[in-house]
Amino acid sequence: MATYLTIASPSEAIVREKMSRFLAFAHPAATVEEARTLIAAYTNRYHDARHVCWAYTIGADRSTTLSTDNGEPSGTAGKPILGQINSFGLTNIVIIVVRYFGGIKLGTSGLIAAYREAARQALEAAEIIEGREMTTAIVTYAYPAMEPVMRTVKRPDITILSQEFDNTCRLTLSLPLDLLPEITTRLTHHATVTTPDAET
Repeated sequence: MATYLTIASPSEAIVREKMSRFLAFAHPAATVEEARTLIAAYTNRYHDARHVCWAYTIGADRSTTLSTDNGEPSGTAGKPILGQINSFGLTNIVIIVVRYFGGIKLGTSGLIAAYREAARQALEAAEIIEGREMTTAIVTYAYPAMEPVMRTVKRPDITILSQEFDNTCRLTLSLPLDLLPEITTRLTHHATVTTPDAET
């Protein structure tokens, strides 16, 4: 999948239910490592809370997901949070919900509803944007081919990360994955296009 939906910046919400407080925080996260760093930061920041529950979905194809109930009854916290990520069709996102227990038990259905509502409100407060799956490409060409090569790659959705000019020139590009076949085709007669994974 070349495009996906995510959130532009962090958002939050507070839900109160029978004296318990649910603090929800939604963050964009491009990698599992980034999501886990955010989870650790909130767990440390709210170390006095009864539960710090979370869920994340990573990858343009939404293939990496994980959630935890963090001591709440099984299926009452992580799953409802993840369910809201799925309902909004989002990825590259982590939602952390911190619960301060108010002394009154909510029961299984009450917990599910509260965690779901907290996650939903945090997402409703966020700006949802479309992202494009990116890749890196290396363009190698002879110096005389510079003009057609530069004309092809100079466009708003391509970023030149580095460039070397010599008898053999080399550009490193960041570009949307769905654009790679078109650029490769357009450069066929002027340059060689490879991705870092393909290089030995």
